[in-house]
Amino acid sequence: MATATAISADKAAWSWSPAVSGRPLAGIGDRLDADAQLVTRCLKGEEAAWETLVSTHTRRVYSICYRFTGKDSEAQDLTQEVFLRVFRNLSSFRAGEGSFSVWLARLTRNLLIDHYRRTRNERSTDSIEDQMQQLEEKSSTMGRTDGLLAGREAGDVLRAALSRLSPELRETVILRDIEELDYKEVAQVLQVPEGTVKSRLNRGRAELARVLKRQGVRL
Repeated sequence: MATATAISADKAAWSWSPAVSGRPLAGIGDRLDADAQLVTRCLKGEEAAWETLVSTHTRRVYSICYRFTGKDSEAQDLTQEVFLRVFRNLSSFRAGEGSFSVWLARLTRNLLIDHYRRTRNERSTDSIEDQMQQLEEKSSTMGRTDGLLAGREAGDVLRAALSRLSPELRETVILRDIEELDYKEVAQVLQVPEGTVKSRLNRGRAELARVLKRQGVRL
């Protein structure tokens, strides 16, 4: 689907890049074991283990927060709040019940929903037309969303379009199409059946496509 392709093509433009280790990336199984070991060490009071756990997962947490809120400073504040919650609730993580990444994504999602409810009356309802202006100038010569939505400018456009979705549709699109969690993992994060995930994803993609088309983006 063109909308999903556009999201995938644009992911790199939205990434925040904190300092990361130069070590090679571990395989999925190794990562799961490493996370479980880090959690165990954290619960024993090892400060170095906590620092490693935070540095390993900060990028993804920030990414989810930024794509949900669309504001760098807000996303950074929320990222700090997430890790405060992690610190306070780390003992509730059970390695045998799922991966740490899914547990962390669920905790992040719950904090974002709390934040959304707290700030409901403060959010602006301004049009995204200004953000679309430069992109619309190109729409007459480029016919595909994935070709059109490329680069930092287009990332802002797509992010603004995502902000028009309801929270439940937005979070589903972010987790599946941007963070690339599989359906089972998204279902675990959102605590809904996989069928509900697929339904929300289809609705979210369709609504996102409608928002983009209303702004002159040809899909």
